[in-house]
Amino acid sequence: MGGPEPMRGVPGRLSRLFDLGLWLTVCVPPVTAAVSLQGRDVMTAAVGVPLLGAAVALSRRWPLAALAVPVALSLALDTRMSTPLYWTALVLLGYLAGQRMASARPALWFFGAVATAGLPLCALVLRDLWAWPMQLLTLLLTVGLPWLLGRYRRQYAELVGTGWRLADRLEREQQAVADRARIRERARIAGDMHDSLGHDLTLIAVRAGALELDPGLDARQQAAVGELREAAGAATERLREIIGVLRTDDERPPRVPSAENAEALVERVRDSGVTVTSERLDDTDDLPPMVGLAVHRVLQEALTNAAKHAPGTAVHVRLVRDGAILGLSVVNDPATVAPLPGVASGGSGLVGLDERVRLAGGTLRTGSTPEGGFEVVAELPITGGTTPRAATRSSPPTVSAGELARARRQVRRRLVQAIVVPLAVLAGIFLLMIPISFVSSSFSVLDRDRYEQLEVGDARGDVRSRLPAFTKDGPPDNAPPPPGGEDCVYYSTRTASTDAYRLCFADDRLVSKAIVGGSR
Repeated sequence: MGGPEPMRGVPGRLSRLFDLGLWLTVCVPPVTAAVSLQGRDVMTAAVGVPLLGAAVALSRRWPLAALAVPVALSLALDTRMSTPLYWTALVLLGYLAGQRMASARPALWFFGAVATAGLPLCALVLRDLWAWPMQLLTLLLTVGLPWLLGRYRRQYAELVGTGWRLADRLEREQQAVADRARIRERARIAGDMHDSLGHDLTLIAVRAGALELDPGLDARQQAAVGELREAAGAATERLREIIGVLRTDDERPPRVPSAENAEALVERVRDSGVTVTSERLDDTDDLPPMVGLAVHRVLQEALTNAAKHAPGTAVHVRLVRDGAILGLSVVNDPATVAPLPGVASGGSGLVGLDERVRLAGGTLRTGSTPEGGFEVVAELPITGGTTPRAATRSSPPTVSAGELARARRQVRRRLVQAIVVPLAVLAGIFLLMIPISFVSSSFSVLDRDRYEQLEVGDARGDVRSRLPAFTKDGPPDNAPPPPGGEDCVYYSTRTASTDAYRLCFADDRLVSKAIVGGSR
């Protein structure tokens, strides 16, 4: 009773082990920094490690919320997101978010919000517009690319799953096709038994009816023959009820028995006592299979109906080839007596004949003659290559093929996105540098008088209130390296100048100032 329970818990246990390993992996960089360095890194690890654990716990159900945790930690530590402490978490959780999210729209909104919020953060917190392109580039490389790869991996897995589902469905459909083929073959055999045995039983009943009226037999013999006729009629009725209902259209009709061509069939009916006159009866051994079967069935059914419904009348059969057309006509004289008692009629023989002739590419005409008899006339093509009309219908695309094509299109689209989107975003970042360069050069100019008023030893807060809104985008060319242990910022001396004012701080105090650049 308790055996299957541990097996059901295996996937959940593996998932928990995977999440534990993921948490340990993303915690390695901040913990390493906290152990090897000091102060701020210890606080970063103390806050980041439990938050990363919460992010991993949320990553299966809310992957986008889990990704937001390292993004927020990285922004809080460095607005440019250039610190490597959370890059591992950004890459792994970004990939898992792309793989686990069913829809891409929420992630696109999230990336857009982070990118848009980066501009005011860089402008107000760092007072450096050039930090924004750096932030966008870091966001693209550490989050955007892994997310796109995860999306592609998800789509590829769906394609593989679709392929397996279609293979399983195809296997079941093939089994169903084989079962239907066996059923059709059995129904075809049943239909042939109905046609052949019904024809033979009808001839037996006709011959027994003729013997029953023979004056040379005594009453006992006539009664025995009458019982034989009634038994043949009852057998025909039971055959129609049991086997006739199984008749179906078959795409692969059986061959006409080689031992019985049109002439042999007519002779057998004539031997049963039916008056049959024939004309030409051209050879039917070399006809196409569909045409040969149609000729045999039309002739058999027409002679059977004539014997049942117009006993004692003459039947005229004509089978003539005229070029590429084979004409068959079976006409019986007007009936002079009532149909034989006990001989049943299914009422569907002519309908079946019409379908067989149609599938052979021919036409069938039945009806009364002007003299009061009944005729069955068929015209069939005997040239090779004639196909039934039912076989020329084009098959519509299947549902399985549509699903597979749709999955392939989605995989190709994801692959194109994984290549084109990063290139487009990268191009957009480079284009952003043009207006940023103009704005930064215009709003990073420090007035010479204010520069002269700055004194070494001033507090950084007091100095900042007298500085421009933005700093210059790094030191100018040929500028000497900043002194060790000092945090230096640069301001333009004038618009489009190659010189810059360098202000260096240590312990939140201005410790040095200088003019550096290409002209110095």
